[in-house]
Amino acid sequence: MTDWSIFLAMWPALLGAFVFGYVLGSIPFGLVLTRIFGGPDIRSIGSGNIGATNVLRTGRKGLAAATLLLDMLKGTVAVLIAHHLLGEPAAIAAGLGAFLGHLFPVWLGFKGGKGVATFIGVLLGFSWQAVLIYAGIWVAIAFITRYSSLSGLIACAATPAILWTLELPTPAKLFFVLAVLVFVMHRANIARLISGTENKIGQSTVKS
Repeated sequence: MTDWSIFLAMWPALLGAFVFGYVLGSIPFGLVLTRIFGGPDIRSIGSGNIGATNVLRTGRKGLAAATLLLDMLKGTVAVLIAHHLLGEPAAIAAGLGAFLGHLFPVWLGFKGGKGVATFIGVLLGFSWQAVLIYAGIWVAIAFITRYSSLSGLIACAATPAILWTLELPTPAKLFFVLAVLVFVMHRANIARLISGTENKIGQSTVKS
């Protein structure tokens, strides 16, 4: 069967996997955790997004770490469950759904996070080896430049090639799309990197 015929045969299952991933990915853990523990509405501070970086701006390092972990795991869980039940095509659909759910959660007017944590979580669902390489790239770039955003962008851009090298061509295609979306969501950071005004790791002043 061709890829197109497989898609036609599986589209109801793929749609279900996508919706499952989207619902899981759209859970705004940063917002939920800060509300539970008496923090401010993170949408009213910093960049206004719901990710771990913005939670960190509340001064609650523990909540930021928990948000990072949960935003990762929702991508991992979506991929693993879909793969276990329906195979790789469904895992691809669920991974895409989880990522888009984090970026554009329906419950919050489609205004979510920037996607790096969920990107890593989805990647973990496909290959832990790729996550280790991703982490190595991130650490190397961060050590050289002291820019967290630049480190994440370069590591995300390298991910499709990493997966292709690991002989995972279908996930590599998915992560090409996800990497493009990460760059779109970080366009403000990219503008600040170009202008030299982006915050470096360890700086106390944080720009939105």
